[in-house]
Parts: sequence; C-alpha cells; structure tokens
Amino acid sequence: MEMNPEEIDNYFDQSILDYKEGSSRLEERLPKITKSYFEFTDACFEEGTMGQKEKQLMALGISIYAQDEYCIMYHTKGAVEHGATEEEIAETIAVSSALGGGAAFSQGVTLAMETFDHYHGTKH
Repeated sequence: MEMNPEEIDNYFDQSILDYKEGSSRLEERLPKITKSYFEFTDACFEEGTMGQKEKQLMALGISIYAQDEYCIMYHTKGAVEHGATEEEIAETIAVSSALGGGAAFSQGVTLAMETFDHYHGTKH
C-alpha cells in the first residue's frame, strides 16, 4: 500500500494520537487502573539523577528491543523533545541491537530513525 507524502508526514503524530485515544477509552472503563499506570510512568520519567533525555533514550532502547512500534515513536519523539541528537538515537539503536539482534536493528534503523527525522525536521 502506497502512502502520499502528507500521510507519511502525519503517520507519526497520528500513531501517537491513536495511542492517546486508546488510553482514554480504557480510562473510561478502568479509571483507577489507568490513572495509577500513568501516575507511575510519569513519576518514572521525572527529572532525577538521570535527565529526561537519558530516560527517553533508555525507554527507546527497550522499546526497540521489545519491537513496540507505538513506544518506539513515542520515546523517539520524547528524546528529540529533550535534545537528543541523531548520534544519540543511533547509539541507542546500536545498544538495543546488540541485545536484540536483527529484529531490534530493523526496528531501529527504520521506525526510530524515521520518527527522529520527522520530529527533528530532517529528511534523508
């Protein structure tokens, strides 16, 4: 299936929006569980000994290893928003690939790098 350039540019934002809409739907049915989950994850990503950029890069590496496409996009975006460079994204992909092999490598060099390009404003 071929996508036009507008669809490609919007794919990342649309995927993150889909995740947020799905989360809201679950929150309607399981508000206590959903609220507790988000409070926990928000606390995990607060600035601490490690900065938010480092935490986003760590989450990206785990997401690549787990082949979780929504989290790959979400945490690549988060890393970019906290100042991650292309080199830092690439090193995160490399470390994840060292543990996750070809599957992690393929997710990293495609989805993570495409998301980086989208949110960093670069095109290759």
